[in-house]
Amino acid sequence: MIKTFIRKILGVKDQRDPTEPVILGPDEHGIDPRSVSSNAIRVTQALQEAGYQAFVVGGAVRDMLLGVKPKDFDIATDATPEQVKKLFRRAFIIGRRFQIVHVMFGQDLLEVTTFRGNGSDNAPKDEHGRVLRDNSFGPQHEDAARRDFTINALYYDPASQQVLDYHGGMEDIRNKLLRIIGVPEERYREDPVRMLRVVRFAAKLGFSIEQATLAPIPVMAPLIDNVPAARVFDEMLKLLMSGHALACLQQLRSAGLHHGLLPLLDVVLEQPIGMKFVTLALESTDNRIKAGKGVSPGFLFASLLWHQVLEKWTAYVAGGESPIPALHLAADDVLETQTENLALQRRIATDMRDIWAMQPRFERRAGRAPYKLLEHPRFRAGYDFLLLRCESGELDMEIGDWWTDFYAAEGGDRERLVEVAVSREREGGPAKKRRPRRAPRKAGGEGEVGGAVRGPDPDDGLTAEDRARDAAYAAHEEAKYRAMRGK
Repeated sequence: MIKTFIRKILGVKDQRDPTEPVILGPDEHGIDPRSVSSNAIRVTQALQEAGYQAFVVGGAVRDMLLGVKPKDFDIATDATPEQVKKLFRRAFIIGRRFQIVHVMFGQDLLEVTTFRGNGSDNAPKDEHGRVLRDNSFGPQHEDAARRDFTINALYYDPASQQVLDYHGGMEDIRNKLLRIIGVPEERYREDPVRMLRVVRFAAKLGFSIEQATLAPIPVMAPLIDNVPAARVFDEMLKLLMSGHALACLQQLRSAGLHHGLLPLLDVVLEQPIGMKFVTLALESTDNRIKAGKGVSPGFLFASLLWHQVLEKWTAYVAGGESPIPALHLAADDVLETQTENLALQRRIATDMRDIWAMQPRFERRAGRAPYKLLEHPRFRAGYDFLLLRCESGELDMEIGDWWTDFYAAEGGDRERLVEVAVSREREGGPAKKRRPRRAPRKAGGEGEVGGAVRGPDPDDGLTAEDRARDAAYAAHEEAKYRAMRGK
């Protein structure tokens, strides 16, 4: 540590031999061997007994050093993919760009990767320098040099409980510093996704980014456009579902990486309502992930892109389009653009569209309309989205409070809430003569759902055109839902 400090003061670079690791024992690294997955130990032990080297590597080692429980355990070995596959009953070689082996133990999946060699110079690349395919293998020290960041180039042997450190990763972890291995410009050209990974790790771990690692990013950010959209989407999903989504997006903006990934994000975050809405959505996502609860990618992307939909929706209505068709046109425009940019999966895009399409229906609280909306298979997602709109100031909080009460109420209480909503809507307007309501059937009666009576309600507050449109939309949604369940 003293030598390192003196070198920094004098401006002398560390003369560490990159082919020889610093070997740290249990007392020096402090990893609790009980935190290592039993299946990871099984894999490394089987490989070592067969005469191969085998280590837990990458993020799992980093997390154990930080006292965090790893989500996944990756294994690095000098055995080839074919040799690994022969040792395990449920092992599958996958990947074309980089071949790896998936070893399955029940539902637990471990990735086993063969040490990579310095063959990237001869590997096929695109015109921008991105490596297209590279399955050249080599010794461990070359594999360490091929890894992206120093904190991810640490190897842990469960048998000896030693950590092998080739690039000062242990010191960087202690200093909370994120540093790329090698020349940053070259490493970003090889794989531009590394620029997104810098942001994610810095936000997730609370690390600062070394200046030399950070400096090229704003200039080289356009290289991400050359990466297959599916890879960018996978990395964005990891970023947004890291439990630190808000910090990640702030890092994206400061690093100049958000353009092309989430267009108009700057505009949204500069508007008071838009900024509050996105902030609330990301905070809610982060809190759910930290609490161990599930998060819907569809809900998350619907939140991030809502103000683009809202802007286009307003423009279509101003151009003379009816509100409901205008909303669908706006959703189509945004989804078409984002499907190209982020390779949104059809299932996620469908969830987003349903959440958006429900929003105008929450403002119809007369007659049977709220009962019908309550039966929607994605009602809860749409309702949570509505609450975000209310909390951000986009809608009156009274609407959110009413739906909260309506959702929790039953039978007669729901009817009284509907009557209150209708009365409020009519306040200040010309009084209308109310037709007598049809008496509700007894609980359990034919056609009754959630206290609502099926069949036309003469006092639903809608025009015949609105009722026809609602009926057509409900039939369309039901058909989609049945088709989805049939698959």
